[in-house]
Amino acid sequence: MKDWYNCDTTTLLIPLLTISTIIWYMYLYFFKSKPQNNLPPGPSGLPIIGNLLSLEPELHTYFTGLAQAHGPIFKLRLGSKLGIVLTSPSMAREVLKDYDTIFANRDPPAAGKAATYGGSDISWSPYGPQWRMLRKVCVVKMLSNKSLDSVYELRRGEVRKMVEYIHNCAGSTVSVGEQVFLTVLNVITNMMWGAAMEDGERESLGAEFRKTAAEMVQLIGKPNLSDFFPALARFDLQGIVKDMNLLVPRFDGIFEKMIGERMVKDVEGKESESKDFLQFLLNLKEEGDSKTPFTSTHVKALLLDMVLGGSDTSSNTVEFAMAEMMNKPGVMRKVQEELEAVVGKDNLVEESHIHKLPYLQAVMKETLRLHPSLPLLMSHCPSETTNVGGYTIPKGSCVFVNVWAIHRDPSIWEKPLEFDPTRFLDGKWDYKGNDFNYFPFGSGRRICAGIAMAERNVLYFIATLMHSFDWTIPQGEKLDVLEKYGIILKKKTPLLAIPTPRLSNPDLYK
Repeated sequence: MKDWYNCDTTTLLIPLLTISTIIWYMYLYFFKSKPQNNLPPGPSGLPIIGNLLSLEPELHTYFTGLAQAHGPIFKLRLGSKLGIVLTSPSMAREVLKDYDTIFANRDPPAAGKAATYGGSDISWSPYGPQWRMLRKVCVVKMLSNKSLDSVYELRRGEVRKMVEYIHNCAGSTVSVGEQVFLTVLNVITNMMWGAAMEDGERESLGAEFRKTAAEMVQLIGKPNLSDFFPALARFDLQGIVKDMNLLVPRFDGIFEKMIGERMVKDVEGKESESKDFLQFLLNLKEEGDSKTPFTSTHVKALLLDMVLGGSDTSSNTVEFAMAEMMNKPGVMRKVQEELEAVVGKDNLVEESHIHKLPYLQAVMKETLRLHPSLPLLMSHCPSETTNVGGYTIPKGSCVFVNVWAIHRDPSIWEKPLEFDPTRFLDGKWDYKGNDFNYFPFGSGRRICAGIAMAERNVLYFIATLMHSFDWTIPQGEKLDVLEKYGIILKKKTPLLAIPTPRLSNPDLYK
């Protein structure tokens, strides 16, 4: 947190407004605030700002250390807000299952609202009729197994292009995460509006997309005075919302272009034959619903969810999995042996092979145990004051579930820091969020809507990369699996590796 509080104070207005606001909060803090009974323990903080200055950049590890000092539930004063952090399965169950409805709301950061058209997407929408409508659209219509089956050829074609590209780079260094991101992005854009990037623009436009997505995710996760002191939000002292508003048009322009082209066809009387998600969403908008209207803003917000949520998380998981396997050659060898037995070296991987690859599935589960895409999930905001673990959780608190810490708890997992896929071979663990020792996609009403797509993409990509190539690290380079915290967990340094073709027939790479 070296720079989060550095803001422009070159004018007199901002300091005066800040001082006035602080005085107001001091008045509320010392004279108006009613003490809450039986709050969880936690580190002491300063008046007004609470624990803000003691926060560290790697929040997931910082919170894990605080849990060791204060217990599995503790509080933090975050300016005018109260943060509650949970690091035990039993308390996670209370919040995400027993009191699921109460904790189903969000407390969206200012940057998150700016990115998603005022919080009109499925991630930040408050719990209620609109959110239920968006969830139904995503899970039942867009991301169901039936819908995903219908676009398998799109995924297959893009994966084949990735394999051909990497084959052409054989013997030289490849950025694994970048190539996977570009391919997932092409898959998603094809699913959304039936168009992918042409080969000529794959590198430039894809890299720009990834850079923009990374910057947006970083801004959403950046500590913001506007979130800690809502009265300051209108001033955007750190310029975070301003920066986000500069990024959003990069995606919004693409969405508007695609929507506009479809609308022109409708005006001209040309009925679109497209079966992609965009056409489905536009049809839904035209049908209308007086109770919960589905607008153009919702269309764009869901498209943005697909781009940000589907591409970055999947590519990061594949990158972590590849790095972990390369770090443990025995694991990589077992994956390749399983693939040879099921697929053969004279054939290419198909999604139909995946259910016959239990060790590969265990690799994905173990990767998500050590490196869950959202280490603190997404924050929950109780709609009423509730008792959790014997402590009072006030209405409006910001509740974090540290799934990263739970997945590494030595009282739950044997040798928790070791990458060992065999712990998942008994078939006991799944992604449904029913077991609160392992729930990388969350649980309850706000469990990730894209589990089915993520599982398909990640397994298919890992299987293809491991089956088609052997992978080594450039000479003199060091392999690591260090993490960089954000709302979405990333590998700290990109995985750069050298592919060597391993299939028997060179034509399979074309």
